Amino acid sequence: MTLRRLRSHNRATAFIAAISLMYPLMAAAAYARDTVIHAGVLIDGTEGPPRKEMSVIIRGDRIAAVVAGYMTATDAEVIDLRNQTVLPGFIDSHDHISSTGERQPINRFVLTEGDAIVNAVINARIEIETGFTSVRDLGSGPLTAPALIRGIAAGKIVGPRIWSSMQPIGPTGGHSDPANGARPDISFDGRAGTVADGPDAVVALVRAHHRNGANVIKIYPSGGVTSIGDDPQAMTMSPPEMQAAVDAAHALGMKVAAHAHGTNAIEAAVIAGVDSVEHGTYATAGTYSLMKKHGTFLVPTLLVGDVVLRQATDAPASLPPGVAEKAKAVVPVMTRNVTTAYAAGVKIALGSDQGASGKRNKAEEFALMVAAGMTPRDAILASTINAAELVDGGENIGSIQAGRFADIVAVSGNPLQDIRVLQSVNFVMKGGEVLKSGGRMLR
Repeated sequence: MTLRRLRSHNRATAFIAAISLMYPLMAAAAYARDTVIHAGVLIDGTEGPPRKEMSVIIRGDRIAAVVAGYMTATDAEVIDLRNQTVLPGFIDSHDHISSTGERQPINRFVLTEGDAIVNAVINARIEIETGFTSVRDLGSGPLTAPALIRGIAAGKIVGPRIWSSMQPIGPTGGHSDPANGARPDISFDGRAGTVADGPDAVVALVRAHHRNGANVIKIYPSGGVTSIGDDPQAMTMSPPEMQAAVDAAHALGMKVAAHAHGTNAIEAAVIAGVDSVEHGTYATAGTYSLMKKHGTFLVPTLLVGDVVLRQATDAPASLPPGVAEKAKAVVPVMTRNVTTAYAAGVKIALGSDQGASGKRNKAEEFALMVAAGMTPRDAILASTINAAELVDGGENIGSIQAGRFADIVAVSGNPLQDIRVLQSVNFVMKGGEVLKSGGRMLR
């Protein structure tokens, strides 16, 4: 045997031995068609430190093992990322898969769900291109997300894993009411899928959403910023309505996200048992204590705040009536809330509240979280292990560990030193399939 063959044989033998030790019930030959990623630096999405010169072994759509050193094996495909930092695919816990981020008042009188589906197909591809392999869609029409999920599963289009609430649920005159600000004689057919008054009506809508394909529920306990005529600090759902939504959703295995700005709305939603509070603007020290007690996540959504505030400052007339004033009052407080919530030890998951096809890179959310006081490491965890716990319980996504889906991204540089490098993803794998390599989408 030549020296070259001997060295190759020794590397393959070491690889098989390492895997056999970790998985004694698996035959070494079973890895013949595996993919092996050589990671220069691995940030695996857990609370452990970065590790250098690691190998990630992938079998099918899942990670089989993570081992030290650059391992190889006969017939295994090797992906060389030795000059890259390798991380889990990012998770956006508050996404709008069919949104372009445009907020012109005329849109709701002109655009249909057909337009939304077109936007969603475009967004789905951009999600992957920017490294977001999983998203929680917290607001889309009754047809959009289910069709998108089927199209992605069938390989017709490229896109992330999607958990969708479909239409958010709120009361008459609340943030989800499309008739807000319109003439009373104009009919909005979509109100039936998003407006519910009273616990019984809320329960019925939760169950209908589940029947129609939703696997998470979003409720609107408070007014919002970008809607017309409602007050972000007002509690618009009653505690019995919130409790009915949570009980009905949890009984069907769905988590509940609560859009809430005002203190009373946040605290009532937390007591009702929601899994996450979106925005959480006017939270207090008492609110944070309550959230920690109940294990409630905060999803801060800083990017959408920054986008709307800039629009309110530079082009207020382009926003619906009253929105610019609300944005200027709410967004600075919402940003400061991240600083205080983080210091208080509240669990935080990343959410952009943006469709991917806007003018901003969704990964800017990382930098905004760091600017608000989070460490780069914890900002990354907010989009990996934390978001995974919120979205699916952490059993399938959010970390590079054996048994998880092989959702993996890579960037040049060190995001722990400069978080902005996460805005330039060079490599994306979803479920073992390479969708982007060398900075170029492959399909």
